[in-house]
Amino acid sequence: MLQMSLFQKVVIWLTVAVGILLAMPNGFYTTVEKHNDALAFLETGISPNAETSQLTPQELEANRAGWPEFLPSSLVNLGLDLRGGAHLLAEVKVEDVYDDRMDGYWLEIRDILRTERDSIGTIRRQNAPQGELRVTVSDPEGIQQALTLVRSVATPVVSLTGVGSNDIEARAEGNTIIVELSEAERIATNDRTIQQSLEIIRRRVDEVGTREPTIQRQGERRILIQVPGIGSAQELKTLIGTTAKLTFHPVVSRTTNANENPGPRNIIYPSIDPQDAGSFYILEQSPVVTGEELADSQPAFDQNGTPAVTFRFNPGGARKFGIYTAENVGSPFAIVLDEKVISAPVIREAITGGSGQISGNFTVEESTNLAVLLRAGALPAEMTFLEERTIGPELGQDSIDAGKIACIVAFVMVLVFMFLSYGTFGIFANIALILNVGMIFGLLSLIGATLTLPGIAGIVLTIGMAVDANVLIFERIREELKTSKGPARAIELGYEKALSAILDANITTFITAVILFAMGSGPVRGFAITLGFGILTSVFTAIYVTRVIIITWYERKRPKTIEV
Repeated sequence: MLQMSLFQKVVIWLTVAVGILLAMPNGFYTTVEKHNDALAFLETGISPNAETSQLTPQELEANRAGWPEFLPSSLVNLGLDLRGGAHLLAEVKVEDVYDDRMDGYWLEIRDILRTERDSIGTIRRQNAPQGELRVTVSDPEGIQQALTLVRSVATPVVSLTGVGSNDIEARAEGNTIIVELSEAERIATNDRTIQQSLEIIRRRVDEVGTREPTIQRQGERRILIQVPGIGSAQELKTLIGTTAKLTFHPVVSRTTNANENPGPRNIIYPSIDPQDAGSFYILEQSPVVTGEELADSQPAFDQNGTPAVTFRFNPGGARKFGIYTAENVGSPFAIVLDEKVISAPVIREAITGGSGQISGNFTVEESTNLAVLLRAGALPAEMTFLEERTIGPELGQDSIDAGKIACIVAFVMVLVFMFLSYGTFGIFANIALILNVGMIFGLLSLIGATLTLPGIAGIVLTIGMAVDANVLIFERIREELKTSKGPARAIELGYEKALSAILDANITTFITAVILFAMGSGPVRGFAITLGFGILTSVFTAIYVTRVIIITWYERKRPKTIEV
């Protein structure tokens, strides 16, 4: 006999209700979007778009009040092809970084060679090709000793592919020492340069509050940037060129109260360190040094062999930082990026050589990321824009309209087919199909997914596939009715015997969606997400929702015979 406990029914309908509730804001997209933008602007002062920043306080409050606070307000973000925006493909000139690295090494090499001036003579830096450092010594007989001293400056490469290699290589030609980055360090430097560029671009774009930008690496040295809702490609290029603000401040105290009065000539900034979440630092307003005086920062290992981060200032910054650290041993100082504290290490000793080390409970990846953040004050190398494209909102609206038509046509045809083929049971399947689409949008809203044209294609495909499970179940019920079993037993066996076929078909398709998501990028991922979610909700609605509807109908009608 058909049986389902009250608890099971409540759980099923509660799950459906939550999915529909999460999807509901998308039915009032403009209103909810204005509410979210106004809320973000009033709470953080960051303008999600140009229109929001131009509204009066009264208009902002009206927009915020336009959607009830107790209801979900997460929306399915519209991608570049649906919303319009800017598209850029940039190439990073990683070779520019090699010269900067050589400039950084020169100070250290110069100082170590000066300690042996009596045996190697005077030293002088010569002009050199890009990526090389050339130093001449006046005494040719001391060239080997000088070469040994220069090689002692080398440190191990911090990367998985550079294990066992040093960061620089040195050789002698006559009385000239030629220093250049090793091949392993060049590869690691290229990767860090691209990563740094990605981080800077992401921080610059997110600062404006644009929704769901696509910023990803393509190939060895190219970066794809797609930002929905921005006016033009030129506006995006100007935005990316903005310099991040990096400063080093003395720490006054630490608090968990964001509204605490920092006192005169002090400021309070939040910490973005995951291990220091919820903390705020009260800092002296005047920085000790700024990012403009930072020459370099690289991941490294400390004396215990654990990951750390080294940094190097230019001569002016080194002098100021050396004086400060000598007078403040044992005190913390804060590294601030865009008015957020990314780290607050304690000064263990005076740092007089223009370089220092930040050590802590880091992994290699964390030390690399921190080094990236320290260098995120400006783009590390020049970027050449290979492709620029502006997609107008009108084109995006046309895509939305075309997607709506495709969904409606597919939806209506499936509803009509199911009703004509299965009568009352077809109506039950149609109800489940409507709930299925609502739950798909609920899941997309929950994770903040971005919907693109391929994503709409995934939803259209899901609509066609959603009734497959019901078709298998209904056909199996028909077969069981032919064996003269009662309606209740036929329905029960129909669900039991069709289950394995339903799971087999949907699991294989779901595996395909997972592979597409893992291996693909951009629009392919959008298609994979909607397809994967559609499979999950389709199986749920077919196995549980239609079953609870049929059981409820059967318990009330108690028919002697049924026709499927």
